Amino acid sequence: MNNKILKKIFVYSLFTGAFIAAILIVTYNSFYSSAIDKKSSIFITNDTVYTDFTDNIKQQIPNFFKRTAFDLYASHLNLEQRLKLGHYTLEEGMSVIKMVRMFVLGEQTAIDLVVGGARTLPQLAGKLSKHIMADSLSLLSAMRDKELKAKLGYHKDSLIAMFIPNTYQVYWTITPQQLLERINKESKAFWNTSRKEKLTQAKLTEYQAMTIASIVYEETKNRGEMPKIAGVYINRLRKGMPLQACPTVKYAMGDFSLTRILYKHLRYDSPFNTYRNAGLPPAPICIPSIAAIDAVLNYDKNNYLYFCAKPEFDGTHNFARTLTEHNANSRKYNEALKRLKKRR
Repeated sequence: MNNKILKKIFVYSLFTGAFIAAILIVTYNSFYSSAIDKKSSIFITNDTVYTDFTDNIKQQIPNFFKRTAFDLYASHLNLEQRLKLGHYTLEEGMSVIKMVRMFVLGEQTAIDLVVGGARTLPQLAGKLSKHIMADSLSLLSAMRDKELKAKLGYHKDSLIAMFIPNTYQVYWTITPQQLLERINKESKAFWNTSRKEKLTQAKLTEYQAMTIASIVYEETKNRGEMPKIAGVYINRLRKGMPLQACPTVKYAMGDFSLTRILYKHLRYDSPFNTYRNAGLPPAPICIPSIAAIDAVLNYDKNNYLYFCAKPEFDGTHNFARTLTEHNANSRKYNEALKRLKKRR
């Protein structure tokens, strides 16, 4: 074999090797290197059309070879038949291999579910349904299910007492029952030994404490005054006096836009109206803050039976031991209110 032939074989081999190496590099890069350059969320629902899903994914893969690699690997793993419902995150730098396997294995990204800021179960169900797959009707149905409530240990009128305001990490596909079981677990963890001891000392049940805390929370957002206001309501309960809490009237009427409670409102017939009914209302009137709950557990042991907003309109209150003192405080507040209206 002469030198010319050897040279041709060498060049051909070199070229072929380079070509094969190039193919291997392109193939490796297409499947294993970064395919996504921007973080985004993907939701797979029962109504998701597979071709729409793949089109959406490929729009986020800027490289032609990597888009082709996605189609090939998705087909290889039979993704169309194995695609699972859920909320997924395409992370910056994610490869085609990792992406397809994520969908096949159903490796969802948990969401932050904020619980709180609701006064009624329908309102709560509506808020929660905006962040998970379950709709508000199925959530509300689960919340009102007697058997499920009994299983969770609640036999009262409302399950809202179980909800401790916090941010919980859950999967978007969590079912209504799974969500309520998770919230129940968190509630049990919240009522730890220390808080239970304080309940015993205050001679209150968890349900009663949550109900008082809900009224305290609706009365003020001032953390410094919460224990004192809680003390007022506990004093009234122990003396057998009606609570006469204005927020319960708003709740009873279902009109949370009321800025002032008038005498005509006090006559509204409802078990939640604490002007007409002695003792606590049947259920909490909102999801109270943790600060309000702890304010009840650490209530101020005072002798006050009344409180009234200060005429300075600074969000704080004047407290009184007698009705005479309270009426004097009320007059000052009403006079200041009249002056304010005149100026306007």
